Amino acid sequence: MKLQHSLMLFCLSALMALPMVARTPGEFSQPSRTFLFTYQVTLKDIPAGAERLRIWLPCAVTDANQTVFLKQVQGPVHLHVTHDPPFNNYFLFGEIRRPHPGPAEFTVEYEITRKEYSRGGFESLVRNHQDSVPAPRDLPRYLEPDRLVPIDGKIKAMADEQTRDKQGTVEKAHAIYDYVFQTVRYDKSGTGWGRGDSLWVCDAHHGNCSDFHSLFISLARAEGIPARFEIGFPVPSGTEGEIPGYHCWAEFFVKGLGWVPVDISEAWKDPTKRDYFFGSLDANRVQFTMGRDLTLQPQQQGEPLNYFIYPYVEVDGKAFSGIEKKFSFREATARAKVTDHVAGR
Repeated sequence: MKLQHSLMLFCLSALMALPMVARTPGEFSQPSRTFLFTYQVTLKDIPAGAERLRIWLPCAVTDANQTVFLKQVQGPVHLHVTHDPPFNNYFLFGEIRRPHPGPAEFTVEYEITRKEYSRGGFESLVRNHQDSVPAPRDLPRYLEPDRLVPIDGKIKAMADEQTRDKQGTVEKAHAIYDYVFQTVRYDKSGTGWGRGDSLWVCDAHHGNCSDFHSLFISLARAEGIPARFEIGFPVPSGTEGEIPGYHCWAEFFVKGLGWVPVDISEAWKDPTKRDYFFGSLDANRVQFTMGRDLTLQPQQQGEPLNYFIYPYVEVDGKAFSGIEKKFSFREATARAKVTDHVAGR
């Protein structure tokens, strides 16, 4: 195991030493793909005598990078779409009065066309960021800290060190991207990973996608660069299959150009894509929500959610954990008859 780890570090070091190669859109991703995505939830062991059960599911919506059709929603109660203006998230919400103690099953099926999303590579971003894209009104929110994403103290000192002598937003963001790529490894061993706790990952130097991108966002915001957290699911290559869990990434804002995506954890898994994932996202994903410390609609009685991708359920005002979930996809070649087009961001 030590030899394998040493070889991995050697290979990464060798790749880091190579000159930067400009990547073009389409090199690592097909332009778009269309697939059916199924989100299934089973609630088990609902307490006997419960008076009220409330369930929230994240809802995928259409934006500039994906077109979403909601094909069907099945469950013991009607789920209707609600909206959270601060982060422009959408949810499916339902309420059951005096729920039966047996299992309650919900299935949501989408048809989604996801496009490759590219703003260009580092060199083109440095040259071409003088466009006239106006700053969004909510931009100041993406300079503020989140509960597990601080921007002061140790984080600020680290950000200053990594961006010293760098000029402009793109150069600073790229330096932060490289720092996270070089110092964090994709490793879900032990405990503590997956919460997106920037200070934890500073010490642990490992984690999953939420840990990589929380650290990136902390460091970027500490340098006055707006950055935001986005989360959804990976869609593997192939024609169908189960999806084991979520995937997340980040964007940073360049004045005059707009939002620029990064996916550092995917770059770490395949270092040949290191340059590509600074400025581009492949089509092998679907986005559901963005932001941290979320308040749902209608508002939950529990604490704000760290992020929202898996079902959240309350029984009589208390968070309920008896939840089983399953996610799957099936490639589609043409859009079939649909129930509803979900417009959004």
